[in-house]
Order: sequence, then C-alpha cells, then structure tokens
Amino acid sequence: MQSHALESIFFKLYSETSLVYLTKYLNVIPKIRSNQCHCLHFPNRNIIQTRKYASHRDAPKSFSKAVSDAEKLVGYPTSFLSLRCLLSDEVSNIAYHMRKLVGTKHPLLKTARGMVFDGKNNLQIRGLLVMLVSKAAGPNSQAPYTEQDMISGVYPSQRALAEITEVIYTASLIHKGIVNLKDIVPEDGPLIDMEFGNKMAVLSGDYLLSSACSGLAKLGNPDVVDLVARAIGDMMTAEFTETFETTNTSQISTRFTDWLKQTRLSLGSLLAHSCRSAMTLAGHSKYLEEMAFSFGENVIYAQQLCKEITSFTNQDEQTSQSPGSLAPVVLFRELASEDEMSYLLNYSPDSVYSYNKLLNVVRRTGALEKCQDLCVQYRNKAIASLDCFKESDAKLALINMVTAISSIK
Repeated sequence: MQSHALESIFFKLYSETSLVYLTKYLNVIPKIRSNQCHCLHFPNRNIIQTRKYASHRDAPKSFSKAVSDAEKLVGYPTSFLSLRCLLSDEVSNIAYHMRKLVGTKHPLLKTARGMVFDGKNNLQIRGLLVMLVSKAAGPNSQAPYTEQDMISGVYPSQRALAEITEVIYTASLIHKGIVNLKDIVPEDGPLIDMEFGNKMAVLSGDYLLSSACSGLAKLGNPDVVDLVARAIGDMMTAEFTETFETTNTSQISTRFTDWLKQTRLSLGSLLAHSCRSAMTLAGHSKYLEEMAFSFGENVIYAQQLCKEITSFTNQDEQTSQSPGSLAPVVLFRELASEDEMSYLLNYSPDSVYSYNKLLNVVRRTGALEKCQDLCVQYRNKAIASLDCFKESDAKLALINMVTAISSIK
C-alpha cells in the first residue's frame, strides 16, 4: 500500500490526540495489511444549540463532556490539529523505528501513551482553548480576513495558530522523554536501548518544532512570531530553572513564588501567548489581548494546582514527580513549624507509612486547604478574564472547560 494511501486511512481512523498517530502506528499496520480495520465517521460537526447562559457553578464537571461540547462549537475535533505534520513521510519513518522501543523501559513510549490517556484529562486542550477564545472574541472589521472567511466563527489563521500551539506542546512532551544516561541503572535495561530512545525523542521533537516554526512563518505576522517565540524560549528556560530534580524532599527549598514562576515558564507561557496571538491575528484591541493572555495563564495555574493536589492526596493518581515538588508540600514549607519540618527530614519516598505521615502533617498545617483555595482563586481569575467577551456559546464552553479541568475530585 502506498504511503499517501496509508495517510488517508490514518486521517479517517484516528481522532484522539496529536501523538496518537505515533502510538497507534506501532500496532495498526498489521491490521491494515490484513484488511481488519474499519473506518470511523467524523464526529458530528453541527453547532450546539444556543442555551441559557449559566454560571460556572452549573458547568458540567465531566471533562469529556466539556471537551465534546467545545469541539462541536469549533467545527471539528481538535485532535486533528496536529495531524497535518504528523501524517508525513518523516514521522512515518520515526514511528517505524519507534517500534524497536516496544518492550524496553525508555520513557518515550510512556510519554506517548500519557498524551493519549493520562488517567483524567485524556485529550490535549491547548488548541481547543485557543480556538474557543478566538470564537468568543468574534469577528473584527480590522482583521485581514472577511467574516465570510471564518469557519465556525474562527479565522483560518487562528485555526492554524491552534495547530501550531498543539504541535509545540507535543514536541515539548516528547523532549521530556529524553533520559539522562548518567542515571541509568541495570534495572532500566540495556544502555543501547536508552541511547536509541533518546535519539528518537530528539529527532521527533525537533521535527515537530521545525514544523511549528514553518507554520508560524506562513502566518505572516511578525508580532505573533515574536509572541510564540517567547513562549518557546520560556519553555526552554524552564528546563534549566527546574528546582525539583532531587528526590530528597528535605533538600528542596523552593517557595510558592518559585513554583508559580516555574509553572508559568514551563506550561502557562505557551497557552497565554497563544491566546494573545489569536487576538492579534484578528486585529482585536490591546485590552482583549491582555485579557486573553490573563485567561491562558490563570487556566494553567488552576489546572496544575488541581493536578498536583490530586496527585498528592490520591495514591492512585501518583506520578513520577517527587512529592516534595508538589504545590501542597511547597506551601507546607512556608507554613510549617520546625517540629513539623522534621517530617521532611525523615521522609522516605519508598515508604507508604512515611508518605501517609507526610500527608497527615501537610493537612494539619492547612497547606492543603490553602492550595485548594488558590486553585479556586486562579479558576475565578480565568473566568473573570472572559468578562470582556459578550455572552455566547463559546464563552460558556470556556467556562465549562475551566471548571472541569480545575475541579478537585
């Protein structure tokens, strides 16, 4: 079967996330060759009916429901945003070689699976939020396009920007799968597997970044290029300002202001600058640009706080991240007495008993409750940033999504 025919089939089959092509490719080729695959229809593109606008307290708590409603508004699943560059000969070759990693312990495959399904938020949302903000802002007579050029209320350049945002974020996640070979132990498997996995992570991540840069140039807007370049620069800076690398909880002296800065650089900057760029592309006012930027930044703060609170309090949601780097423990250091700080000195990451003691003392200091309050505050700030937009289904969808991704279970 020819390469272009395979790409056509993949485009019809998979509507999950931007990296799903890489992961599904590893297992799907034999099925295609044996004619066992079945084509799926695209989701319904009809716009959801206008309904009574509700407060965020009435918003659906289901993340999947909020995403589904939002995708209907923007015209098609945002999981297709990155397919243009993923369905290419270069990525096909990378995916083919990635099959060699199956059965190894290199984290690149785990990274890919996590981007498809991470236990709760099983979809990437940045591109979707960018398009919803674009739709909520509406058309502008100063835009280089006519209102007739809009597709589901979004200008073509804004849709391209949403695609670029997803590609950049995907590239950053892939690059995070690079292993420090100095830390390899025999239990991790052969060194040659780790070296090969690192090469795949570097090549695939760099290819996606180059595709994003090419897409930025095609937008033909120097201001937008500058804004997105700042976001990429912030993400790179975050890799060198990371203060949570040690697994020894007592050695981490970071304050909550440092946590905020690191979260902004590594996660918040991309969405904030992308939302602002969407306003710039449509020629909207500086005020709308500032509000869109504020929305993107505060959404990430709320989402990350929710994620880290859940990770700290629910052992089923535990990640590879050290508990000492999580927001509740960072706040705990600022509130704890000397006696309470001794729990950090005696903390053992391999002991369930030690973990439960740390959890209890963090609860006792009120750090967990303060963290939850901050999550609500940043959620409310994000929603308040939307007051500059008139009431619409897009605005309601944004409120629903912010509420869903920052709801602590």
